[in-house]
Amino acid sequence: MSNSSSFNEFLLLAFTDTQGLQLLHFSLFLGIYLAALLGNGLIITAIACDHHLHTPMYFFLLNLSLLDLGSISTTVPKSMASSLRNTRAISYSGCAAQVFFFFFLISAEFSLLTVMAYDRYVAICRPLHYGTLMGSRACVQMAAAAWGTGFLYGLLHTANTFSIPLCQGNTVEQFFCEIPQILKLSCADAYLREVGILVVSTCLGFGCFIFIVVSYVQIFTAVLRIPSEQGQHKAFSMCLPHLAVVSLFISTGTFAYLKPPSISSPVLDLVVAVLYSVVPPAVNPLIYSMRNKELEDALRKVIQRVQGQHQ
Repeated sequence: MSNSSSFNEFLLLAFTDTQGLQLLHFSLFLGIYLAALLGNGLIITAIACDHHLHTPMYFFLLNLSLLDLGSISTTVPKSMASSLRNTRAISYSGCAAQVFFFFFLISAEFSLLTVMAYDRYVAICRPLHYGTLMGSRACVQMAAAAWGTGFLYGLLHTANTFSIPLCQGNTVEQFFCEIPQILKLSCADAYLREVGILVVSTCLGFGCFIFIVVSYVQIFTAVLRIPSEQGQHKAFSMCLPHLAVVSLFISTGTFAYLKPPSISSPVLDLVVAVLYSVVPPAVNPLIYSMRNKELEDALRKVIQRVQGQHQ
């Protein structure tokens, strides 16, 4: 095929051709998807309904849950439907939409995690200035900047990826339309253009990563100077969930996009894609709700209210 306009659909990777294993794939993804919907939905509802949680930390957590819901909804339902219908096809426009929304939401999430690191830094290292630096207007502006950055990145990468001529057919070796897999279909000379943008994105992402690391070095230095063990425990309980989510997000995403071609294989690519695109949205609510008494109390109230309405 000479270019991308010579076909109107892509063929995604099929997990298996066996009907029984297709149902197993559907059931597994359905379980993970429902867990993500339930966990993130409960967190969004709890934060929205409990005025005690109307603070910058929980405001950003609400935004994170919205992004998690969006990112997993971009890839998993289509994969589940393909298993049920025993088809690999996705329309050209559907593939472009997947690339845009996934990259938009993932980029926005990384930007938001960077903002959340700054929030934790101000709360612990500059507590007297917290009310000034993290006022409601500033929080809305930072969240809007995270969403806006993601939107621009999604637009840039989608426009660039789908303007590249594709010379290697239309079979994408992944369960969703992933940029590195689409680039494998491109002509060699056009490939370098998107690689250049990916390198710039990686540099900016690395800048955010360094900001997070420096923030946490200062946070842990400040925490270790707190005289009381109870104060240290409270500070660590505020930061460790965020650090765990950041570590999961960065480690899986970095390995997916920057792993050496020499170790690349269809099975490894598939496993890594599931780890960075499917697992974090389902696991993040669990990480944030563990040992967080305020959030646990709010979630308990929401569950009790729902149970009361059904009785």
